[in-house]
Amino acid sequence: MRTAEMTRNTRETDIEVYVDLDGGGECDISTGIGFFDHMLTALAMHSGITLKVSCKGDLNVDCHHSVEDTGIVIGQAIAKALGSKIGIERYGSALIPMDEALAMCSMDISGRPYLVFDAAFTEERIGEYDTCMTEEFFRALAFNAGMTLHLKEIYGKNGHHITEALFKSFAHALKNAVRISGSELLSTKGIL
Repeated sequence: MRTAEMTRNTRETDIEVYVDLDGGGECDISTGIGFFDHMLTALAMHSGITLKVSCKGDLNVDCHHSVEDTGIVIGQAIAKALGSKIGIERYGSALIPMDEALAMCSMDISGRPYLVFDAAFTEERIGEYDTCMTEEFFRALAFNAGMTLHLKEIYGKNGHHITEALFKSFAHALKNAVRISGSELLSTKGIL
């Protein structure tokens, strides 16, 4: 079973995450940030990963700590659930449209964390979600999961659509990258 449970308790957030890489896309998400819950639900459904997230954060300040720390814990849970990474596809890419927006994600679960993020948002906020937190979420997730992650808005106008296309492209790329497709570690170095 490729599952993991992780927690993070700080003065700013109290987070519990459960991940099942082979779970079928079920989710139970509660962060107190409606649009972020919507994005995490899309991530679970489109990746086929069961994802449970409970986050109680200092939303009286803003959404920054809740979103970034949730990315940290989801990344840690993915890394733990992957275990030795033997047999995983390792690479995943997806190009996803959302109405007028088009986004691309390409990833390598390499053990070498890196983020290239290229997206611009005309809106500062979507509900209680600051659009600038999209990059912070994916940075936290990539660095804690040990993945090289490239996310790019090809084009778009609506911040909701751009953000959703980015999350869904990530989900589809992740679905491919964590898929078991062999019995060996896909690395000439012999380690990831």
